[in-house]
Amino acid sequence: MARNAEKAMTALARFRQAQLEEGKVKERRPFLASECTELPKAEKWRRQIIGEISKKVAQIQNAGLGEFRIRDLNDEINKLLREKGHWEVRIKELGGPDYGWPGVRRFGSWAWTYTPLIKPCCGGVPHGGTRMT
Repeated sequence: MARNAEKAMTALARFRQAQLEEGKVKERRPFLASECTELPKAEKWRRQIIGEISKKVAQIQNAGLGEFRIRDLNDEINKLLREKGHWEVRIKELGGPDYGWPGVRRFGSWAWTYTPLIKPCCGGVPHGGTRMT
């Protein structure tokens, strides 16, 4: 096992330190939305989450995915939707626009979740399926 002094001298460690000194490291999204105190940053994090959701929704509609991968993606999408809701509440607290859905009731702490396992296409036939007559 290498010593800490030896670990600090690796090329990756020196590169990372140089980036930190130059300020080129990307800012990470806060774990809790309540930690954010600036409206523009809160809206930036909300947009980032929406981008992640759209990528995962595109992935989940792939017909070749197995059931377990679909379930994992579905769980990740639902987690991101919940997180997006937390950021929307925080944006409203900071004096920003209300991104809530008009006319949609929320029951408790949940609203709608994304759960399609098979997407119908081609006249109602699921991907990979055959029409039964």
